Amino acid sequence: MSYGFTTAAYVVAAVLFILALGGLSNQESAKRAVWYGMVGMALAVIATLIGPGSGLWLLSVVLIGAGGIIGYYVAKRVQMTEMPQLVAAMHSLVGLAAVFVGFNAHFEQVRVLAMDESARKALEGFAAVLAKKTPIEHDILRVELFLGIFIGAVTFTGSVIAYGKLAGKVSSAAVKLPGGHALNAAAALVSALALVWYFQGGGLLPLVVMTLAALFIGWHLIMGIGGADMPVVVSMLNSYSGWAAAAIGFSLGNDLLIVVGALVGSSGAILSYIMCKAMNRSFISVILGGFGGASGPQMEMDGEMVPIDAEGVAALLNDADSIIIVPGYGMAVAQAQNAVSELTRKLREAGKNVRFGIHPVAGRLPGHMNVLLAEAKVPYDIVLEMDEINDDFPDTDVVIVIGSNDIVNPAAQEDPNSPIAGMPVLEVWKAKNVIVMKRGQGTGYSGIENPLFYKENTRMYYGDAKESLDRLLPLIE
Repeated sequence: MSYGFTTAAYVVAAVLFILALGGLSNQESAKRAVWYGMVGMALAVIATLIGPGSGLWLLSVVLIGAGGIIGYYVAKRVQMTEMPQLVAAMHSLVGLAAVFVGFNAHFEQVRVLAMDESARKALEGFAAVLAKKTPIEHDILRVELFLGIFIGAVTFTGSVIAYGKLAGKVSSAAVKLPGGHALNAAAALVSALALVWYFQGGGLLPLVVMTLAALFIGWHLIMGIGGADMPVVVSMLNSYSGWAAAAIGFSLGNDLLIVVGALVGSSGAILSYIMCKAMNRSFISVILGGFGGASGPQMEMDGEMVPIDAEGVAALLNDADSIIIVPGYGMAVAQAQNAVSELTRKLREAGKNVRFGIHPVAGRLPGHMNVLLAEAKVPYDIVLEMDEINDDFPDTDVVIVIGSNDIVNPAAQEDPNSPIAGMPVLEVWKAKNVIVMKRGQGTGYSGIENPLFYKENTRMYYGDAKESLDRLLPLIE
């Protein structure tokens, strides 16, 4: 197949990917956007398989089929509560692919450069592309593959640690080795020196040294980030995986990979910046890692947590005119979104003004709560972002907090030593009554104490969120 067909197919695929990204910005167009992305990816794969320089079709088809089967099986098994872990795992695979492609490009370059002119004329595929490069272009390729391996290695170990933290297999606390940022800086310096060594004919060894240093950087950066900041980490790793894919594209001379990698990398970076603003974090501190810990003794908790039963909650809701529901990761764990949707329906049928307040980093993945509520058929127009609803809490009769901690924590405003000090939060404590649905009296995923639970207008409705809502629903008039 000609280069013209492949180029045209890549252009169409790139346009579909752009449309997919644009559509995902709105809940109503998201389903259509997903189809754009699927069609674009199918077109890109087919064009690559039948394009110039392609080969090993049987092996390619077998690998694509195996990957598709595994992907389908994983997608069917993974619950919505596990989506953040799955996303982190996928990022690690992109990083690992970048490392393998970078090393393969190095081996091919060494092999081609060792051939005489007549032998190079018989080459096909990527090797033929290498044979036509000038010495300057070969130097550029060395930089490209070096950066691809570096970014890929950082993404790989960083994503593995992010997966471990999200899955509860690694401590969610911020952990650093003695030396902290100095160790990361030293590893980065080693990588830079390895680049110089590589250009001076160091061969494979400087690539191996740099890869080990990059693997350490990825591990240490994410280990140094606390659980409260994991949504930002997942978004940032998404950006890293995009730049790793772009680096692969440069190494292979694949324009579509460059475009797609740039789209993913830039969109992930923009999302990270938006989330950093929502958490009052420095964008640079996210890149460097090592935030999410306390800066001094934290505020003492005054008072006690006052429990309430289903009858008490129902009485407050039946008497209320305005109600705001604030969902968090606890709702996802309990898979309570459908029960929440049913509660919403009953309350609205009773003539009550029911809305949802969504914090930008609620859950463990950007948009986590929006997806769950959309899945449960909650109307889009009553699901509001933090900035849209925060001023309405003083005029609200009842706020129901379902499995949230940090995003409703007044310590962000009241305790300068809190790990989340200065983070914009949903000011639920300003409502007349606050009902907190929680499994127990623990501090939650991030391990940060929440003064909200001890306030006079707060009542604790303990238990699994779904079971608690199931007890509550028959009592709503």
